[in-house]
Amino acid sequence: MPPVRELKELIAILENRNDGSDLALVERAYAFAEEIHRGQKRLSGEDYIAHALATSIKLAEMNLALPVVVAGLLHDTIEDTTLPQEAVRKRLRAEFGGEVADLVESVTKLGHVQYRGIERYAENLRKMFIAIAKDIRAIFIKFADRIHNLETLEVVPEQKRKRIAREALEIYAPIANRLGMGEIRGTLEDLAFKHVDPKEYAWVTSLVEGRLDRMMKYVDEVQTVVRADLEKAGIQIVDMNGRTKHLFSLYRKLLNHGRDMDQVYDLVALRIQVPTIGDCYAALGVIHSRWKPLKGRIKDYIAQPKPNGYQSLHTTVFCENGEIVEIQIRTPEMHRAAEFGIAAHWQYTEAGKRSKTPQGRELAWIKEFAKVQKEIEDQKQFLRNLEALKLDVFQNRIFVFTPKGDVIDLPEQATPVDFAYAIHTDVGNKCAAARVNGEMTSLDRALKSGDIIQITTDRNRKTPNQDWLKFVKTSNARNKIKSFAKTGIADWIRKVVVERGAMK
Repeated sequence: MPPVRELKELIAILENRNDGSDLALVERAYAFAEEIHRGQKRLSGEDYIAHALATSIKLAEMNLALPVVVAGLLHDTIEDTTLPQEAVRKRLRAEFGGEVADLVESVTKLGHVQYRGIERYAENLRKMFIAIAKDIRAIFIKFADRIHNLETLEVVPEQKRKRIAREALEIYAPIANRLGMGEIRGTLEDLAFKHVDPKEYAWVTSLVEGRLDRMMKYVDEVQTVVRADLEKAGIQIVDMNGRTKHLFSLYRKLLNHGRDMDQVYDLVALRIQVPTIGDCYAALGVIHSRWKPLKGRIKDYIAQPKPNGYQSLHTTVFCENGEIVEIQIRTPEMHRAAEFGIAAHWQYTEAGKRSKTPQGRELAWIKEFAKVQKEIEDQKQFLRNLEALKLDVFQNRIFVFTPKGDVIDLPEQATPVDFAYAIHTDVGNKCAAARVNGEMTSLDRALKSGDIIQITTDRNRKTPNQDWLKFVKTSNARNKIKSFAKTGIADWIRKVVVERGAMK
C-alpha cells in the first residue's frame, strides 16, 4: 500500500524531531486506520483517512509524544466504523499496546458533542469532562480533531456548521485557555469566528487589511534595531520574530475599546526569546534605555504568572517616528508553555525523554468538576451546571492572594465574598467584612489580579446574607448561599414543629 502525501508529511515531521520515534509503528497505525475506514467518505468527498492523518499531523506539530500521535491516527477507529467495536478494541490493544488503546478509548468516550436532544447532549458533555479528568492527553487529540473539522466546515450544512463552531468557541477554546494552550485556543477561536458571526468576522478582517502588512514591515525594522542593541549588550538571542494578533482576540479587544482600532497596540508584537530569566529582565532594560515605555503597559507575568501558567515580560514602547509597539520577552521554556500550555509536559526533548509531569493543582478544576458531574443524575441540572462552569471556569481569570501569600484563582469581577467561599464554606457563611490591599472595602467590590484580601468573620453569624446573591460571581458561592438558605428554612420548620409539639 503506497503511502499518501499526508503520511509522508507526518513521517517527515517525526524524523525531524530526532527523538527515536518508531516510524514503523506509525506506518502500521496508518495501515490499520486505512483498513478500518476504507470506503468511508467525508462530506467534502475526500477519503475519511485524510481526517485521521490531519489530526495526527497536528499532534506531531505540537511535538507530542509518539503514543499520542499514533492515537490521533486511530482516534475514530472504534466509533466511526461499521465493524464490531469490541473486535476493533481487541485488535488495537494487541497491535498497539495498552497505552495507545487506552488513549483511543478515552477519545471515544469523549463522544461527539452534538445536539441530539437534551439528554444525549448532556450525557456526551458529561463523558467529555470525566474523560479529560482521567487522561488529559485525550483532550489534546480532541483539539486536533476539532481544528481539522473546523478547517473543512464549509461543506457542512449551515445549522450544523454554526453548532460545531459555537461549541468550539464556548467549550473547546476556553478549555484550551485554562490549560494554557494559547496557540490552540487562538486557532480554534479564529476558525470558529467566521462561522458563528460572519458579518463581524468580515468587519475585523477589513480593518486589518493593509494595516497588517504595514505594521509587520515596521516591526521588522524595529527588530533590526533591537537585535543590534541586545548583541551589543552581550545578551544572546534564541529567537526573535513578529507575531500578529489572532482575529477573535482582536475582536474582543475592539469591543472593549469602543471598536476603536487606534486603541489596540498589539495588532503586531515583537516576540523575543532569550536563554534565562535574568536575560529577560536585562533585555527589558536595554529596550527601555532606547525607547520610552507607555505608562501602565509594563506587565511582569514572570514574577506573577497568569492563572493558566503563562509567563512573559510585556512592554509597550514608543518606537521610531512615535509608532507604538508591544514587545514580549521570554525564555524558550516559557514560549513552549505559552504555545502548548500543559501539553508541553507531554512533549519530548531531543534526547527522547519526557519532560516533568504536571502537578495535580494544574488539573484541579477539571478533576473537581468531573467529580461533581459524576454525582449528578438529572440531565437538566447538568446543563445548568455547565452554564455555571462556563461562567466560572471558561471566562478570563484573575489571581489574588491571602495575607499569607497563597494564590486563589477566581473569575474576573469576583468579589470578596467569592474569595471567602473559595477559602472555606465557614469563612464565606460568616463573612462580615473585607480588606483589600490593607483598606476596608465593600463586599461587592470587583477584585483585580494581585489584590491581597483579608476576610473578617463574625463567629455569632448563623447564616450568609441572601443579598449576596445579587453580586457574587462564582457558582461555588451562589450554591453555598442558596444551600444554606434551604437548610435554614428546614431547620426553622423543624424548630416550629418541635415547639408546637411541646405546647400540646
